[in-house]
Amino acid sequence: MKSSEIREKFLKFFESKGHTIVRSSPLVPGNDPTMLLTNSGMVQFKDVFLGLDSRPYSRATTVQRCVRAGGKHNDLENVGYTARHHTFFEMLGNFSFGDYFKRDAINYAWELLTKVYMLPAEKLTVTVYIEDDEAYDIWANEIGVPKERIIRIGDNKGSRYASDNFWQMADVGPCGPCTEIFYDHGADIWGGPPGSPEEDGDRFIEIWNLVFMQFNRDEAGNMNKLPKPCVDTGMGMERLAAVLQHVHSNYEIDLFQNLIKAAARETGATDLESKSLRVIADHIRAASFLIVDGIIPGSEGHGYVLRRIIRRALRHGHKLGQTKPFFYKLVADLNTEMGTAYPELNEAAARVAQVLKAEEERFGETLEHGMKILEAQLAKDAKNLDGATAFTLYDTYGFPLDLTADICREREVTLDEAGFHAAMEQQKKTARAAGKFKMAANVEYSGEKTKFVGYDLLAQDAKVIALYANGAPVQELKAGEQGIVVLDTTPFYAESGGQVGDQGVIATAGAQFDVEDTLKIQADVFGQHGVLSKGTLKVGDAVSAKVDTASRGRTIRNHSATHLMHKALREVLGSHVSQKGSLVDPDKARFDFSHNAALTAEEIARVEAIVNAEILANAATQSHNMSFDDAVKHGAMALFGEKYGDEVRVMDIGSSKELCGGVHVQRTGDIGLFKIVSEGGVAAGIRRVEAVTGEGALALVQGLTRKLGEAAAVLKANPDELTVKIAAVQDHVKALEKELAALKSKLASGQGDELATQAVEIKGIKVLAATLEGADVATLRETMDKLKDKLKTAAIVLASVADGKVSLIAGVTADATSKVKAGELVNFVAQQVGGKGGGRPDMAQAGGTDAAALPGALAGVAAWVEQRA
Repeated sequence: MKSSEIREKFLKFFESKGHTIVRSSPLVPGNDPTMLLTNSGMVQFKDVFLGLDSRPYSRATTVQRCVRAGGKHNDLENVGYTARHHTFFEMLGNFSFGDYFKRDAINYAWELLTKVYMLPAEKLTVTVYIEDDEAYDIWANEIGVPKERIIRIGDNKGSRYASDNFWQMADVGPCGPCTEIFYDHGADIWGGPPGSPEEDGDRFIEIWNLVFMQFNRDEAGNMNKLPKPCVDTGMGMERLAAVLQHVHSNYEIDLFQNLIKAAARETGATDLESKSLRVIADHIRAASFLIVDGIIPGSEGHGYVLRRIIRRALRHGHKLGQTKPFFYKLVADLNTEMGTAYPELNEAAARVAQVLKAEEERFGETLEHGMKILEAQLAKDAKNLDGATAFTLYDTYGFPLDLTADICREREVTLDEAGFHAAMEQQKKTARAAGKFKMAANVEYSGEKTKFVGYDLLAQDAKVIALYANGAPVQELKAGEQGIVVLDTTPFYAESGGQVGDQGVIATAGAQFDVEDTLKIQADVFGQHGVLSKGTLKVGDAVSAKVDTASRGRTIRNHSATHLMHKALREVLGSHVSQKGSLVDPDKARFDFSHNAALTAEEIARVEAIVNAEILANAATQSHNMSFDDAVKHGAMALFGEKYGDEVRVMDIGSSKELCGGVHVQRTGDIGLFKIVSEGGVAAGIRRVEAVTGEGALALVQGLTRKLGEAAAVLKANPDELTVKIAAVQDHVKALEKELAALKSKLASGQGDELATQAVEIKGIKVLAATLEGADVATLRETMDKLKDKLKTAAIVLASVADGKVSLIAGVTADATSKVKAGELVNFVAQQVGGKGGGRPDMAQAGGTDAAALPGALAGVAAWVEQRA
């Protein structure tokens, strides 16, 4: 059974059981600072399990793409060397949100494995948590698994519930027992069943884990039963494929075999069992899908994970003898294997290949040099690699530590990782954190969700349902206190999607709370942050909430313009442009996007023209709530790093269609005017544009006009004649510079004639050391050439002083360089005036900082030449 069939059968089976098929979420968890990458199927449902989010369905099934290559879940060093470790893998999962529980979950799993995938029942062994009698009875008495193949797994980590068969999301929160299903590969493979001393062998392989979220562990460690227990399952597609295709290693399944053959084709390798080919085949999947989800190789966070994966693959290609770019060529083969299951890969394949090729070319320039450094160090000590060298490889040659560790492990070399980290700490510029997230507040809230009316209203009567001071809940705030106010209904927009939160006032007859910012406490709970400027505000008070209309107006003009700018950038630069971040506030629209080159003045002008044409059209903006799939069909663009539910809000602004929960203008004409202020790079492959709209754009244009008028007045010209006038001034300056150069040349010639008479002859060489007042380096050189022609056989040092700094030039005629070298001569003088220098035997240059020592240094030239002549 092919991998594509396995995916399809899994989803169709659970769809037939009432589950909603949910698309795979991106590899970057949306708005979740606790996770770098999606590493399991349940990540996109995390808030649902925590009770912070809800879905229109209670049963779901997914094939989730995952990456484990950093942090707690880091399989990178094992990839390619074991049968089942991967950076990228697909997790098949089915989920129940307070719907069915253990009985149905177990029955579904058994039916799928034995009836649909036709696995022999006698090949399956299961485990349960030692205290989970309910799961044990279901397996034994309802499914009919022999009791000798049902293994109870106890607490093996020092305390109750600390077991491989007891799952928990964190130290507190949802948790519960799990039951795992193992496949027996047969007695000819070493290993024992789970729980036995030989359990680490490869005979019994876990293929499915069914987690039963049954309890909520509180801070005191008490296990409280959940009112609506849930189910979270995960089955590795690659492991299942190995079982169904009757092979032992995941790398032997159809998908990997085709990628391994492609890697062999591009590297020239002939041994298809090569571990390096396995590494390359695995890493092309992880690298490509990370790029699909908007990540670009970089020096920190997600970008650094991607760079590590790519460079590890390139190193293995280099190991196979391929020194030219090859990795990017495998994207087409990957697309053949997985493009149908993941249309987003198919759509982005050309861009993925482009990004990979650029990274290959960048790293290819340093890989060979870095390997030479490594080889040289290992030649000194074949058993140990010091941390300083590892850090040099990282800092200078871009070798991630685990790439160096990979090489050391292959050669049985001990790597001083502690020394590496010590060197890292000493470096002033350390890698910044993976991502920076602005947290609304570290407060606990368990009340009702906020009703947001700010799309249509800027003022609303409401009730205070919670107050916080210093992060703790309080019943009242007094004048002068800072705090957070939670309302049952609010017109204040909470910061999200790059748009800043609203400001304004919350008031009663005797109290006023000045709202300085609005942030989300939970997904659907808004907190108004600020200070109580007068009176007393209590929980339960009826209030009037009013948004600062001027600030909101400027913000929404900038936000709506950002949508139009995004569309225009894609039109001008290409469809590879995707958002990498934004900040929309009353003053500006800042937009980061993927692009590998600076925008030209012409491109900026075209973007401005497109956006302003949309503004002039004055089209009404529209919002639609629909399913994500319908939104995609509608032509809406989803933004990188944002988390979307199954129902989304689509904003139509002119010709732009984007998924967005923000607030916007009613018509494009409300934006007024759009003007780009600046454009620049912020990271490799990332550009940033800042723009202004409305009053901000008008102020910018008026300011530029004023400066233009001032410049015209200085040059005594009309503004429309300014270009011609500046060109004339430049021509005049060039003519004066040419005249000045001629005068300097004439002066140098005159000084050369005069200085030639000061030369003294030492053993057949005419020696001259002199200072030329006011001469620049060019004049020194020209004078040197004239003196060498005049003196024939000579050794000459000329100097000048400007702003306390000494310029030196030494010249030796060709017939005297066998005795005196200009480089040595100039260095002799330079060292005495606080500098150093060198150069060719016939001409050399230097500088110094001690002008007072110059006369004495020049006086010693004759004696220095005499010693050598």
